[in-house]
Amino acid sequence: MKILKEFKDFITKGNLIDLAVAFIIAAAFGAVIKAFVDFLIMPFIAAIFGQPSFDGLTFTVNDAVIPYGSFLTALVTFLLVAAAVFFFIVKPYNMYRARKAKAEEGAPAAAPEPAEEILLLRQIRDQLTITNR
Repeated sequence: MKILKEFKDFITKGNLIDLAVAFIIAAAFGAVIKAFVDFLIMPFIAAIFGQPSFDGLTFTVNDAVIPYGSFLTALVTFLLVAAAVFFFIVKPYNMYRARKAKAEEGAPAAAPEPAEEILLLRQIRDQLTITNR
């Protein structure tokens, strides 16, 4: 039973849930970028090079067909996903962190905790104030 409790604790931790949500959003984001590449970028490439995608590009070596065009299409998709992640997630997050660090830098330092003697003297003062009323 202990192992089931440990497993339950592991599954319900916030970090695991956050990671699962991030994975699902990343998969959806990848699908959006793939559609962007397939339906917007590749038609421009087709207008320039005459083919709607690189998938048809191949070469043959000893009767073996090597479809290097599929690799080029995947590479374009990867570069666009990486650029989108950088410009829409990494860059804004870095700007947020820099702004936060600058704000913390300019903020006044927290006052140090008073010594125990000072706390005791304050308690005595408060008690004397109460009894003198």
